[in-house]
Amino acid sequence: MDKKFVHDSTITIVQQMTHQDANLAGNVHGGTIMKLIDNTGGIVASRHSGCLVVTASIDRLDFHSPVYVGDLLRLKASVNFVGTTSMEVGVRVEAENFITGVVRHTASAYLTYVALGEKGNPKKVPALIPETDEEIRRNKEAEQRRKKRLLEK
Repeated sequence: MDKKFVHDSTITIVQQMTHQDANLAGNVHGGTIMKLIDNTGGIVASRHSGCLVVTASIDRLDFHSPVYVGDLLRLKASVNFVGTTSMEVGVRVEAENFITGVVRHTASAYLTYVALGEKGNPKKVPALIPETDEEIRRNKEAEQRRKKRLLEK
Protein backbone atom coordinates (compact mmCIF):
# COMPACT_ATOMS: atom_id res chain seq x y z
CA MET A 1 0.00 0.00 0.00
CA ASP A 2 1.41 3.36 -1.03
CA LYS A 3 2.12 6.18 1.34
CA LYS A 4 0.69 9.61 0.62
CA PHE A 5 1.79 13.13 1.39
CA VAL A 6 -0.51 15.53 3.25
CA HIS A 7 -0.69 17.80 0.21
CA ASP A 8 -1.99 14.92 -1.95
CA SER A 9 -5.45 15.23 -0.37
CA THR A 10 -5.54 18.77 1.06
CA ILE A 11 -8.36 20.96 -0.28
CA THR A 12 -9.90 24.39 0.11
CA ILE A 13 -13.58 24.90 -0.62
CA VAL A 14 -15.17 28.34 -0.90
CA GLN A 15 -18.90 28.95 -0.78
CA GLN A 16 -20.87 32.16 -0.47
CA MET A 17 -23.41 32.17 2.35
CA THR A 18 -26.97 33.13 1.38
CA HIS A 19 -30.26 33.85 3.14
CA GLN A 20 -31.09 30.13 2.86
CA ASP A 21 -28.14 29.41 5.17
CA ALA A 22 -29.10 31.91 7.87
CA ASN A 23 -31.52 32.70 10.65
CA LEU A 24 -33.70 35.83 10.73
CA ALA A 25 -30.86 37.89 12.23
CA GLY A 26 -28.65 37.14 9.20
CA ASN A 27 -26.27 34.81 11.04
CA VAL A 28 -25.43 31.54 9.29
CA HIS A 29 -26.71 28.49 11.21
CA GLY A 30 -24.05 26.49 13.02
CA GLY A 31 -25.58 23.35 11.55
CA THR A 32 -25.01 24.66 8.03
CA ILE A 33 -21.35 25.21 8.85
CA MET A 34 -21.14 21.78 10.50
CA LYS A 35 -22.46 20.10 7.37
CA LEU A 36 -19.93 21.94 5.20
CA ILE A 37 -17.14 20.93 7.60
CA ASP A 38 -18.19 17.27 7.43
CA ASN A 39 -18.52 17.33 3.63
CA THR A 40 -15.10 18.97 3.22
CA GLY A 41 -13.42 16.61 5.68
CA GLY A 42 -15.04 13.63 3.97
CA ILE A 43 -13.67 14.68 0.58
CA VAL A 44 -10.16 14.87 2.03
CA ALA A 45 -10.49 11.48 3.73
CA SER A 46 -11.81 9.89 0.52
CA ARG A 47 -8.99 11.43 -1.52
CA HIS A 48 -6.41 10.07 0.91
CA SER A 49 -7.93 6.59 1.22
CA GLY A 50 -9.11 6.23 -2.37
CA CYS A 51 -12.49 4.93 -1.25
CA LEU A 52 -15.74 5.86 0.44
CA VAL A 53 -15.54 6.92 4.08
CA VAL A 54 -17.92 7.43 6.99
CA THR A 55 -17.68 9.96 9.79
CA ALA A 56 -16.77 8.17 13.01
CA SER A 57 -16.52 11.21 15.29
CA ILE A 58 -16.11 14.92 15.59
CA ASP A 59 -13.59 15.43 18.35
CA ARG A 60 -14.08 19.10 18.76
CA LEU A 61 -15.87 21.91 16.99
CA ASP A 62 -15.36 25.44 18.25
CA PHE A 63 -17.07 28.50 16.76
CA HIS A 64 -14.94 31.63 17.20
CA SER A 65 -16.98 34.29 15.42
CA PRO A 66 -20.26 34.52 13.50
CA VAL A 67 -20.71 34.07 9.77
CA TYR A 68 -23.07 36.45 7.98
CA VAL A 69 -25.16 36.34 4.83
CA GLY A 70 -22.90 37.38 1.94
CA ASP A 71 -19.67 36.13 3.53
CA LEU A 72 -17.45 33.78 1.59
CA LEU A 73 -16.93 30.71 3.75
CA ARG A 74 -13.49 29.18 3.18
CA LEU A 75 -12.94 25.64 4.48
CA LYS A 76 -9.36 24.36 4.51
CA ALA A 77 -8.93 20.67 5.26
CA SER A 78 -6.07 18.19 5.44
CA VAL A 79 -5.28 14.80 6.91
CA ASN A 80 -3.50 15.13 10.25
CA PHE A 81 -3.05 11.48 11.23
CA VAL A 82 -3.68 8.02 9.81
CA GLY A 83 -4.32 4.83 11.73
CA THR A 84 -4.97 1.42 10.18
CA THR A 85 -8.44 2.15 8.79
CA SER A 86 -9.15 5.62 10.18
CA MET A 87 -7.93 9.14 9.52
CA GLU A 88 -8.13 12.39 11.47
CA VAL A 89 -8.89 15.39 9.28
CA GLY A 90 -8.52 18.95 10.53
CA VAL A 91 -10.80 21.62 9.08
CA ARG A 92 -10.26 25.35 9.51
CA VAL A 93 -13.15 27.64 8.61
CA GLU A 94 -12.68 31.28 7.69
CA ALA A 95 -15.30 33.84 6.71
CA GLU A 96 -14.36 36.63 4.33
CA ASN A 97 -16.26 39.81 3.69
CA PHE A 98 -15.18 39.99 0.06
CA ILE A 99 -16.09 43.69 -0.20
CA THR A 100 -13.87 44.83 2.69
CA GLY A 101 -11.39 41.96 2.44
CA VAL A 102 -11.64 41.25 6.19
CA VAL A 103 -11.08 37.57 6.98
CA ARG A 104 -12.16 36.02 10.31
CA HIS A 105 -11.25 32.60 11.71
CA THR A 106 -14.74 31.34 12.48
CA ALA A 107 -14.39 27.67 13.41
CA SER A 108 -12.04 24.71 13.70
CA ALA A 109 -12.82 21.01 13.91
CA TYR A 110 -11.14 17.61 14.09
CA LEU A 111 -13.04 14.75 12.51
CA THR A 112 -12.29 11.04 12.33
CA TYR A 113 -13.29 9.06 9.25
CA VAL A 114 -13.17 5.32 8.62
CA ALA A 115 -12.40 4.01 5.15
CA LEU A 116 -14.86 1.48 3.76
CA GLY A 117 -14.12 -1.53 1.57
CA GLU A 118 -16.44 -2.82 -1.15
CA LYS A 119 -18.61 -4.72 1.34
CA GLY A 120 -18.85 -1.79 3.74
CA ASN A 121 -16.24 -3.11 6.16
CA PRO A 122 -13.27 -1.03 7.40
CA LYS A 123 -10.42 -0.92 4.90
CA LYS A 124 -6.73 -0.20 5.39
CA VAL A 125 -5.61 3.25 4.32
CA PRO A 126 -2.27 4.49 3.00
CA ALA A 127 0.22 5.77 5.55
CA LEU A 128 0.69 9.52 5.85
CA ILE A 129 3.94 11.35 5.13
CA PRO A 130 4.03 14.71 6.92
CA GLU A 131 6.76 16.90 5.41
CA THR A 132 6.66 20.42 6.83
CA ASP A 133 7.20 21.41 10.45
CA GLU A 134 3.49 22.31 10.69
CA GLU A 135 2.39 18.94 9.25
CA ILE A 136 4.69 17.10 11.68
CA ARG A 137 3.30 19.13 14.61
CA ARG A 138 -0.29 18.44 13.54
CA ASN A 139 0.51 14.75 13.14
CA LYS A 140 1.94 14.49 16.67
CA GLU A 141 -0.98 16.43 18.19
CA ALA A 142 -3.47 14.24 16.31
CA GLU A 143 -1.74 11.11 17.59
CA GLN A 144 -2.19 12.39 21.16
CA ARG A 145 -5.90 13.09 20.52
CA ARG A 146 -6.28 9.57 19.13
CA LYS A 147 -4.67 8.03 22.22
CA LYS A 148 -7.02 10.06 24.42
CA ARG A 149 -10.06 8.96 22.40
CA LEU A 150 -9.04 5.32 22.67
CA LEU A 151 -8.56 5.61 26.43
CA GLU A 152 -12.05 7.12 26.78
CA LYS A 153 -13.59 4.10 25.06
